[in-house]
Amino acid sequence: MTDRALVVVRAGALTTVQDRGRPGHAHLGVPRSGALDAPAAALGNRLVGNPPEAAVLETTLTGCAVRARSAVTVAVAGAPCRVTVDGRPAAWGAPVLVAAGAVLDVGPAVSGVRSYVAVAGGIAVDPVLGSRSTDLLSGLGPAPLADRMVLHLGRARFAPARVDVAPQPAPPAELVLRITPGPRDDWFTPDAVRLFTSGVYRVSAASNRIGLRTEGPALQRAVTGELASEGMVLGAVQVPPDGRPVVFLADHPTTGGYPVIGVVRPSDLPSAAQAAPGVPVRFVAVRRR
Repeated sequence: MTDRALVVVRAGALTTVQDRGRPGHAHLGVPRSGALDAPAAALGNRLVGNPPEAAVLETTLTGCAVRARSAVTVAVAGAPCRVTVDGRPAAWGAPVLVAAGAVLDVGPAVSGVRSYVAVAGGIAVDPVLGSRSTDLLSGLGPAPLADRMVLHLGRARFAPARVDVAPQPAPPAELVLRITPGPRDDWFTPDAVRLFTSGVYRVSAASNRIGLRTEGPALQRAVTGELASEGMVLGAVQVPPDGRPVVFLADHPTTGGYPVIGVVRPSDLPSAAQAAPGVPVRFVAVRRR
């Protein structure tokens, strides 16, 4: 048995294994899943010399801590946080060598929500439908981290990057989401449609990997009947009966019965992954391409 493994010392509020997800299975009811802040996960992999599809750890707000069974190179990207190795400060956003037996502690997010821990060789859990990602909605993939869990690692193939600190975008102080209206914007009153793209919402603490929930003005429907379930895409803005928009993220359901008032541009979704509870949210309508 290889000693290339991590032992979970502190699992944190929610730490999962993520990679680029499992697209192409929506017809089976399987969401895409994958890292919510894909650019941050990809940066972490580049820093430790991994290919872009390698699996990483995605932490939520409170970080995590792991003990290395053998010497490994790691990098922490995404939400800024304090990083230590056996209690001594270590770099965030740069490759760090963790000696055998040492504990890497990824602290709570200073700003933002999700940090990404990349390890040379990647997290080597068994893939399901071509991905190692944890899917909280369907239950596919490995379970979220728990204390004393052992995570085996793949073989490191390339040298880590030679950088002091890699530049990364700051978590948003205000989340601006560009949306393409429709397909069910006609289910809302004209005033509600105007309110949707002019009002200010805030990120709800009830947000998760399935969807970013908002607090703010309720959107009134013009059509009060039931909508037959239809396909849902990543970034769809669904409006449940309380009238507060929900932005579907990586673990979203593949079908839904509430009207979708718009769809967020994919390039804006990484910022949504880092928007902490209470952050203002504005929806900006853009033309259909």
